[in-house]
Amino acid sequence: MKANVTIHRDFTISPVDDRLYSSFLEHLGRAIYTGIYEPGHPTADADGFRGDVIELVRALDTPYVRYPGGNFVSAYNWEDGVGPREDRPTRLDLAWRTRDSNHIGVNEFADWCKKAGTKPMLAVNLGSRGLDAARNFLEYCNHPGGSYWSDLRRKHGWKEPHNVKLWCLGNEMDGPWQVGHKTADEYGRLANETAKAMRLFDKSLELIVCGSSHAGMPTFPDWEATVLDHTYEAIDHLSLHMYFGNEEHDTLNYLAKAEKLDRYIMSVAGVIDYVKSKKRSKKNVTISFDEWNVWYHSHEQDKKILEGDDWPDAPHLLEDIYNFEDVLQVGGVLNTFIRRADRVKIACIAQLVNVIAPIMTETGGPAWKQTIYYPFLYASLYGRGTAMRAIVDGPTYDSAFGDDVPFLDTSVVRSSAGNALTFFIVNRHLTETLDLTARLDGFPAARVVEHIQMSHPDLAAVNSAATPNNVVPKTVSGSTVEAGVLTSRLPPLSYNVIRLSI
Repeated sequence: MKANVTIHRDFTISPVDDRLYSSFLEHLGRAIYTGIYEPGHPTADADGFRGDVIELVRALDTPYVRYPGGNFVSAYNWEDGVGPREDRPTRLDLAWRTRDSNHIGVNEFADWCKKAGTKPMLAVNLGSRGLDAARNFLEYCNHPGGSYWSDLRRKHGWKEPHNVKLWCLGNEMDGPWQVGHKTADEYGRLANETAKAMRLFDKSLELIVCGSSHAGMPTFPDWEATVLDHTYEAIDHLSLHMYFGNEEHDTLNYLAKAEKLDRYIMSVAGVIDYVKSKKRSKKNVTISFDEWNVWYHSHEQDKKILEGDDWPDAPHLLEDIYNFEDVLQVGGVLNTFIRRADRVKIACIAQLVNVIAPIMTETGGPAWKQTIYYPFLYASLYGRGTAMRAIVDGPTYDSAFGDDVPFLDTSVVRSSAGNALTFFIVNRHLTETLDLTARLDGFPAARVVEHIQMSHPDLAAVNSAATPNNVVPKTVSGSTVEAGVLTSRLPPLSYNVIRLSI
């Protein structure tokens, strides 16, 4: 099987926003407690944060982490998580039917972000609360001092403001499952008034308004049109979410879901353009895809808690154990975001630790990298710069999510320094090796620096605490550049990163 790719140094898509490689932590399951925070753990620091987890997060170089939710935020009182720990109330979380001690709140999270080399992206509660709580939360976090809320933060021990610049105006407010669910008009008006108040405090904030929870929502895309009609001039980004599953155990259809993601992005981009034209606006609103990942492995075990009568503390919820097949899916999703870098400026893998996450921990024990850690890592490390327009000519297949799905899925990024070119490639074919020929027009000095590859004979292979290196990348040979043409042989069902010096 053969496929031809052509890129030209002058044919670009857009700069890739570094925030495309952001992530997410919610007060859900073991994401916070025994995830990032476990006092008494052998690697815990003086603040109770796990050093082994911080090391793995720092390696990902994830620019922002969204917090504290997620569905959790829609009934969350941020004031419960500040002040002396002994005075903080334990609350019942209606979203995930658990208890929360509030031992971690915004101040501790901001401290953890500094340790982990990232920044906070905070969400305000527009479900059970509204404008007043949001503006107070903002003042508490960002004002230097001399006001009620900022002085309270200083009294709590955090003299310097957190200077949070990214704010989500609620979460999935189109969803009937959401505490405080609203119609598009109700939410659009509230989000607009909240945004106006927050901008009166600081015009430089970047504000994210809720779009559809997924492309199958009955209100999609009318929700986007109505909400943007209310908020277009007051906000900067529109939030989208999408999760991927393979309950049918059909690999080709599963991997084709990246095509569904692409249509979702472009449909919403069309709505944004429509509202922009309708309002005769010069402003560009972009997409924050602030929840995405594979999520289906844990559904049955989650039911026992979500449908039970107990209110456990930090239970094992949404702990998908990812296999090699999921590597290919995550690689395809990241390729889609890079190819749509002109419209998608922020994306958050959901989530970061334990809960549908690339990092797993054992309480009191080790932390390890799940299989999907690696494609996210390489995209974050080498996918920053300018997305190149790649013309692909190769075999395709038909799927339940669209026809003419290419077996060769690729994105190409020129580094910010301009001295490197990286191909991210998934060969989706079940059995055939793909012979790649890529013309590198305008890059006469290109040479191969490294070819990183992930493949495995068993699509169901996983990593675990006992076998953390069962599914790992390897460096392979055989990729060459001659006369401005890159050639390589890509095994069936493989994920590849080919790095070139230019």
